[in-house]
Amino acid sequence: MTSQPLGRSSSVMPGQASASVHFKQVTIIGVGLIGGSLGMLLKRDGLADSVVGVGRRIENLKTAVELGAIDRYVLDAKDGVRDADLVILATPVDTYERHLKDWGSSLRAGTIVSDVGSVKGALVEQAEKVLPNTVRFVGAHPIAGKEKTGVAAGSITLFKGARCILTPTQRTDPQALQNIRALWEAAGSIVLTMDPMLHDKVLGAVSHLPHVAAFALINALTEVQQGTPELDLLAYSGGGLRDTTRIAASSPEMWRDIFLWNRDNLVAQIEVYEGRLRELKRLIQSGDGPAIEQELDRAKCVREQLNR
Repeated sequence: MTSQPLGRSSSVMPGQASASVHFKQVTIIGVGLIGGSLGMLLKRDGLADSVVGVGRRIENLKTAVELGAIDRYVLDAKDGVRDADLVILATPVDTYERHLKDWGSSLRAGTIVSDVGSVKGALVEQAEKVLPNTVRFVGAHPIAGKEKTGVAAGSITLFKGARCILTPTQRTDPQALQNIRALWEAAGSIVLTMDPMLHDKVLGAVSHLPHVAAFALINALTEVQQGTPELDLLAYSGGGLRDTTRIAASSPEMWRDIFLWNRDNLVAQIEVYEGRLRELKRLIQSGDGPAIEQELDRAKCVREQLNR
């Protein structure tokens, strides 16, 4: 894979596409929070003549039609993608191979397939291997998720001001890349390009690891609760616990797959995190107040940079 500069961004302001983009039919596989929000934007801004949804649950697809996220839906993905010039794969990342093998051969020559997954490296390689050579794949990751899932949680402004990382390789068609860039710029995103493998290392640190910490903290509190059954610990919680663990309300299915597909990076980063916990534990055990304060101040200074 080619190495793309970390953080190379578009000079175009969010919400202004560098070039006009329009699709005759966009098919969204998985009309949830991200797929549904993208569909709303495609329809509102006239970026597609038709938006077709494909999913597992009819009730969710009916809701997507009612909310204006899609024009119509089908349950057979092969039928849904047959006339599409753009297919957006917005299902859990572990389902990618199954989906692509199922309907990839039904795609017309020149069709663009893109995704919205939080893991890229091996999945981009997999997509390029599975799809026919006549189909153009462009990996994309809009960093705009939230703990709520489903199309009902979607928003037409979800991507405004958010980063979207595109992960081209040597095989990526330049025009397809430009079309996907223009699409996400039209959505209001700040578009960056990054090598797929580097993407997984970076996002493992700033997104996947925090989710590990949040899930683990809630489960730790559950164990502490078992030692004090007479009290409901969560009833005494304040903003600190809510802020720290908000993302623990995210989809277990989605994050299971992300953890497993980025396991090498994530395990290494968890080990670094464990080391910092052990060090803080040691300082607390030894009663070293000045060292504790120094450790906390170091973290505080870094955290304050997120507010800039």
